This record gives sequence, structure tokens and C-alpha cells, in this order.
Amino acid sequence: MSIERGELSEIEQDALAEIANLGVSRAAASLRQMVGEQVMLSVPAVRIVGREVAAKLVEGDNAPQLVAVKQSFEGPFAGKALLIFPQAQSLELVRSIVGQEHSLEDVIDLEQEALAETGNVILNACLATIANLLRRTMRMSLPSVIRGDGRTLFEVDAPDADGNLVLFLYIDFTIKNRDIRGFIALLMDLPSITALKEIVAEFIEGVEQQTA
Repeated sequence: MSIERGELSEIEQDALAEIANLGVSRAAASLRQMVGEQVMLSVPAVRIVGREVAAKLVEGDNAPQLVAVKQSFEGPFAGKALLIFPQAQSLELVRSIVGQEHSLEDVIDLEQEALAETGNVILNACLATIANLLRRTMRMSLPSVIRGDGRTLFEVDAPDADGNLVLFLYIDFTIKNRDIRGFIALLMDLPSITALKEIVAEFIEGVEQQTA
């Protein structure tokens, strides 16, 4: 299946980046309440890629072990949302949430629960804001935490891998002078990507009419 059929035009990319930025801003406000520190999140780029490319993007040059919070979502378009960090950075994020007074052993013990809650907050805030701006409703499952390399996270070797694309958001997190880089990825099949593009086109048309 050709990835080109799922490519975004420049105006669609700009619109999605702006919508995602608003979602991320809401997520940052929620995360700030959890960590008690200033949190800044930004979305420098939005791309649609195949699973194999997405796996390489999250691994970077070093192919580190990764940790991700995954939630399924349903609505006018459906798929799986993943919040992904390198393993080392995930521990740093958890330490920010649970507090510096905890030992490394405590942080490791609390990591699973804290990551699931963090992912739930960020992914729900992002997707709910995106859905509201597009005037749609989304339903999300409970979060689960998964670990592995990029191929594991994106199920590259799954039987239906060729029929699924990844809407990829690069996100930079900064918490109290800690630089934590994460990714949000929405794994969708081509019909869902097509439905999303049609809804974004409606959104763009509405904005253009308001500004005309």
C-alpha cells in the first residue's frame, strides 16, 4: 500500500501542527499540576510515515530501549496513540512526578503506575483537544505500558503492518531544566488517515471562511 496516498499537503501539515500544538499546551498544563514545576511542550514537526520509518525515528542513531504508554482510540477515525520515551528519560520523568526524595529503587517501583498516569493525562489532553477543535468525539481505552525497540512498539512485523501508517508528532518536553524528548504517534490504517484528512480539510475550509 502506497504511503503517498496518506501524505499531508503543506496546508494540512500546518493545520495539524497548529491543532496538535493546542492539544500539547493543554497537556502541558495538566502535567504541570502533576510535577509542580513549569512544563513546556512543543510540536516541531508533524509527519505521516510507514511503521518501519516510525520505528527508526524513535530509535534515533543509538537504537535505545524505549518505553511507551499506549491507548486505543475510536471515533470518526480510530487507531492507537503512543507516548514514547527513551528508557533513561522515562525514569527522569517519573522522578519529576514522584519527587526527588525517593530513592532510585522507589522510582523504579513506581515507574509503571506513574508512566501510565502521565501517558493518560498527555494523550487524553491531546486527543480530546484535537477532537474538540475538529468538532468530533473520541473514546479512549485505559493506558498500558509497553517496552522494547521501535519495531516492537510499532508492531512492524504484524500481519497488517503494510496497511497502517503513523501520524508522527515530535514533542520536546522541558521540566525544570530537564530536557526530556518524547514522541506522540497515532497508529492508524489508511481509511482512518483518509477520514482524518477529510475532517482537517473541513476545519481548514471553516477557518478560511471565518477569515475571508
